[in-house]
Amino acid sequence: MPTWAIVVIVIAAVLLLAAIAVVLARRGTAARARKADQAREALREAQVRQARADQEQALADEQMARTRRERAEAEERLALAEREALEHAGRANEDRSAAQELRARAQKLAPGLSEQDLADDHDDHDDQPEPDAVQQPDVVQPVAHDDRTPSGGGATRA
Repeated sequence: MPTWAIVVIVIAAVLLLAAIAVVLARRGTAARARKADQAREALREAQVRQARADQEQALADEQMARTRRERAEAEERLALAEREALEHAGRANEDRSAAQELRARAQKLAPGLSEQDLADDHDDHDDQPEPDAVQQPDVVQPVAHDDRTPSGGGATRA
């Protein structure tokens, strides 16, 4: 093989290797550009998701605060209802004690007289005293006062 043929083959091989190197360099640059585009897209998606997560967290915090406030209001209403129930129970006990004391007093004043006799007497006579009956002194019964009404019992001005 002549020398000039070997030189042509070597030059062709060098050119071929240079062309391959240029093509590979361009591919690497294109791959890096694609990767950079993918990275930018991933960063944009991360920002969108972060904003969405922040918004969801704000909504969750607001809902939790509302729920806690409603729970506190419900507990307050429950405590008020319990206090009122205890007050009613206390007044009922006071009225029951007063009724028992009045029954005992009635038994002392008229032994043998029962509540049934009182009801029968009321139905038969329609609150008309018998002409020959001895009048008993009126018994004053305590009146329960409701603590929820304004004092004085009169009209109020705004």
